[in-house]
Amino acid sequence: MCRSTNPNAASAGFTLLEVLVALSVVAIGLASIGELVASSIRGVRSIESHLIRLETARAIMAALADRDQLTPGALSGEIADHSWRIDVLPFAATDVGLLPSAQWVPKAVVVTVSSPTGVSMKISTISLRGKNPK
Repeated sequence: MCRSTNPNAASAGFTLLEVLVALSVVAIGLASIGELVASSIRGVRSIESHLIRLETARAIMAALADRDQLTPGALSGEIADHSWRIDVLPFAATDVGLLPSAQWVPKAVVVTVSSPTGVSMKISTISLRGKNPK
């Protein structure tokens, strides 16, 4: 005796519940991938903005006057939609004693660059200036 291999019509295909479960698993996977892509894009934009501010600060520092011509005070301006400010101040440190016979006088140079969105970056450095500039 041979039985028919035709499936029973009642057991063929997927139930509605199985389809809904499969669709929800696919939706959760796609949402996770979308969140990962969005997070990567935010990170890239943040790094790009940081690099633009850093390169602007480097360009400003490269264009600074010679260390013997730096005078204490503040300079400001704007370049590539980024506002900048340079403060040249006397170097003040409590743990560093300057000898009276020292040939150099340290000056603190602070460069602040602000992006159009208001985020700012501050770079501090020290410039040595001769006591008797020529």
